[in-house]
Amino acid sequence: MLKIVTDSTCDLPDAIIKKYDITVIPCYINFPDQSYLDRVDISRKEFYEKLPNYNPPPTTSAPSIGTFAKAYKELLDKGASAILSIHISTVLSGIYNVASLAAEAMENKLIQTFDPGQLSLGTGMVVEAAAKAAQEGKSLEEVLQIATDVGKRTYTFAAANSLTYLQRSGRVSQIKAKLGSLLQIKPILQMNQGKITTSVARTFKGSLTHMLDILKSLGPLEQLAIVHTNSQERVDLLFAESRQYFPDPEHYYTMNVTPVLGAHLGPDVIGFVAVTV
Repeated sequence: MLKIVTDSTCDLPDAIIKKYDITVIPCYINFPDQSYLDRVDISRKEFYEKLPNYNPPPTTSAPSIGTFAKAYKELLDKGASAILSIHISTVLSGIYNVASLAAEAMENKLIQTFDPGQLSLGTGMVVEAAAKAAQEGKSLEEVLQIATDVGKRTYTFAAANSLTYLQRSGRVSQIKAKLGSLLQIKPILQMNQGKITTSVARTFKGSLTHMLDILKSLGPLEQLAIVHTNSQERVDLLFAESRQYFPDPEHYYTMNVTPVLGAHLGPDVIGFVAVTV
């Protein structure tokens, strides 16, 4: 059977990972005093509670080529017919490149890497679709087609609470960060097919309205989930405002965003991952 590999930035719930037997390679979260394996040594909740107290902020790093190669070899040794390794967009991280180098080093044509041009649970939605197809017995070529199709229809968009953490991580200039703080600017980031677009709102309420407008513009949805950085109260508020857009509002999931992204965005980020019909 074809096996699916991904990294811990995919933000899929543990139940989905277990259901489809997905191999998840953890990334590293590096605080000044200690390094942790994402989702193994430190929980998302613990990470966001620690985050405001560190300056310089924590950094993140990709798993090693050897880690990927070992995982691929173990799956092949256990009888995998092929491997599809799906990872966060190269626009945001070098993880995909590391996975590709590991696959090339093994000189095994049964290992294929794929960049869906997504992040967080946006990557996760593609991984889930691929893993479901693999479990149904579809070939590597068929699963790649499905992953490509879902990737094109997946949109991730979220509003940060401030520019502070983006400034601390070097993603925006200090001047812009100070202006943003003075004006209470809430940056809104959107990603689809490896392209990032940005917009701003003046208030938290304004950012919610803007995201709901985006959601409405996408039309009918196949899937919809909420992502956040340790902000359950905002999740509840966002769900109450957007309930009508969920294909199945009684059964939806929400995930705490990977620290690989959260280190740059900070706490209290809230957003959506949507897959259009």
